[in-house]
Amino acid sequence: MKPKADHILDFRDTLTPLALLKMTQVLKDIRADQTMEIITRDPDARSDILKVIPFSVCELIGIEFDEETNTCRIRVKKTR
Repeated sequence: MKPKADHILDFRDTLTPLALLKMTQVLKDIRADQTMEIITRDPDARSDILKVIPFSVCELIGIEFDEETNTCRIRVKKTR
């Protein structure tokens, strides 16, 4: 079992622009070495999230897709 993320953002019922704004704000506020998990159903949000994440300060830990629930989980770790 994976350790629980420090911050979980559930965007299954959120419009993409609002989700991206919230994700960016949380990412600014979390400390280095903390993890953030983003949950979404919107296929466009998945690609948009990966475009917005600043990989100069974050590391992509993994992406999981659950076909049963049509849910994608993206986990990142802030490195600095």
